[in-house]
Amino acid sequence: MQRLLYFSFFLYLFNVLVGCSSSEEPIGSENNPVKLYFTPSVESETITESSKEMITFLEKETGLFFSTSVPTNYITVVESFGSDRADVAFMNSFGYLLANEKYKANAELRVIRYNDSYYRGQIIASAASGITKIEDLQGKRVAYTDPSSTSGYLLPSKMLKDKNIIPENTVFAMKHDNVVTMIYQGQVDAGATYYSPPGPNGEIKDARARVLTQFPDVEEKIKIIALTDSIPNDPIVFRNGIEDSIKKKIIDALLKYIKTEEGKTIFKNMYGMDGIIITNDRDYNGLRKIISEMNINISETLN
Repeated sequence: MQRLLYFSFFLYLFNVLVGCSSSEEPIGSENNPVKLYFTPSVESETITESSKEMITFLEKETGLFFSTSVPTNYITVVESFGSDRADVAFMNSFGYLLANEKYKANAELRVIRYNDSYYRGQIIASAASGITKIEDLQGKRVAYTDPSSTSGYLLPSKMLKDKNIIPENTVFAMKHDNVVTMIYQGQVDAGATYYSPPGPNGEIKDARARVLTQFPDVEEKIKIIALTDSIPNDPIVFRNGIEDSIKKKIIDALLKYIKTEEGKTIFKNMYGMDGIIITNDRDYNGLRKIISEMNINISETLN
C-alpha cells in the first residue's frame, strides 16, 4: 500500500512538472506557435487557402512556428487578445480600437490599397430610386454591412445623423457585397460599403466590383451618391506583451513577403492588399475622435 502511495505521488509530481514545462515553452516553438488570426471580411476558405503559402514563408524566414485561425466574426478576433489565443491579427480599424482599449493590443503595420494607406466609405443607391443625395435617404430603406465596420456603417451613419436624416428602416447585411446585392435586387433603396477609386482605365474598384460577375450591369444600376471622410486602412495588430524580438522578426518577414511575387498575389487574394507600411496607435486617433463625437460605446457596438 505504501509503495502504491509513493508511486501515485511521483506520478502526480511528474504530470505537474510536464504540464508546467509545456505551458512555459517559448512562443514560436512547435508546442506554443505564434497564433495568427484573420478578420473574416472575405470568405474564410479564401483566407485559409491563401494563408498557407504565407505561413510557410514566415516560418522559414523567422524560424518560428505559426498556427492560424479565421473566426466567424469581428468580436472573436478582439476577445482572442484578452484570452491569449491571438498573438497577431489582421483586423479592421474599429475592431482594433476595441482591442487596444480593452487589451492594449497595438497596431504595428497598416495596409496599402490602390497606393493609399487611407480609405473611405461610400453611400450607394439604386439608379432607379431617384436618390441622388444624402437628403433623399429620409424615410428610405438602408442597408449597412456590420456594426463594427468603419466604412460600411460608422462613417456613413454619422453622415445621416449629422443631417438629421432618419431612414424608414435599416438592416445589417454583414458583408459589403451583400449590401450591393440587396440594392440591386430591390430589397433596400440604398446602402453603405467601402469605396476605392476607379482603376487606371476607369474600371470600378469599390464594393460593386465584387458582384460584377453576377451582375455585369451593376455600375449602371447602382450609383455612388456620397463619400465619407478618409480613415486609416486596416492594421496588423500585435498582442500586448509579446517579446520585441519576436515582433520584429514577424514584422520584417511580412514586409519582405509582400515584396515577393507570391506575396503580392496572396495578399491581393486575401484582402485586396497592395502593400503594408509601418504604423502606430496615434494614426488612429482621428477615428477615435469621430467615434467620440458620435457618442458610440465601442464595446457595446461590437457585442
